[in-house]
Amino acid sequence: MSTKYTPLMPKATAIWLIDNTTLTFEQIAEFCNMHIIEIQAIADGNIAANILPQSPISSGQLTKEDIAKCESDPKLKITINEKAIIEPKIKGKKTKYIPIARRSDKPDAIIYILKNYPDIDKKKLKKLIGTTTNMIDSIANKTYWNYKELKPRDPVLLGICSQSEFNKLLEESGIEINQSN
Repeated sequence: MSTKYTPLMPKATAIWLIDNTTLTFEQIAEFCNMHIIEIQAIADGNIAANILPQSPISSGQLTKEDIAKCESDPKLKITINEKAIIEPKIKGKKTKYIPIARRSDKPDAIIYILKNYPDIDKKKLKKLIGTTTNMIDSIANKTYWNYKELKPRDPVLLGICSQSEFNKLLEESGIEINQSN
C-alpha cells in the first residue's frame, strides 16, 4: 500500500493549478488531497480568496511535462515528483519535565538512592532523576554545597519518578525489589 503525499500548501497549489492549467477539478482535487467541492469553491472565489497561489513547478512538486500530459488526458492522475517528497522527521524522546517546585527535591532523592542502593550505576541514576553527573558526584563525595541540609527522601514519593521507573532501575541494576512495603 503506497502512502498518499499531499503537496506543500495544498490550497495555494490548488489555486495556482486552477488559474494556470486546464486540469479538471477531479485531477486537482486528487493531487491536492482535497474534496472536489472545495476545488469548485476555490474556482468560484468563495473560499481561499486571500491565499496567494504557489506554483508546484517552482517548488519541484510537478513538471510542465506532467501537467501537459494530464491536461491532454483527463483520466490521468497527477502524481507528486518523488524528489519533492519531504519525509517527516521523527522526534526523539523528550526529556522528563520536573516542576520547578520539585527541582529542589532532587538532591534529597539522590542521597536516598545513594544510601539505600549504592550499587546503582550513576548514569542510570542521572537519567532517572534528571540531573547531572557533577551533582551526583558532589553528593556522593559529601562536597555538595548544602549537604548538611539534605534529607534522604524516596524519589517516588517526591514525584520525581514513577514507581515503575524506579523498579525498572532496580531490576536493571540487579537489586531485588522488596514488595512488603
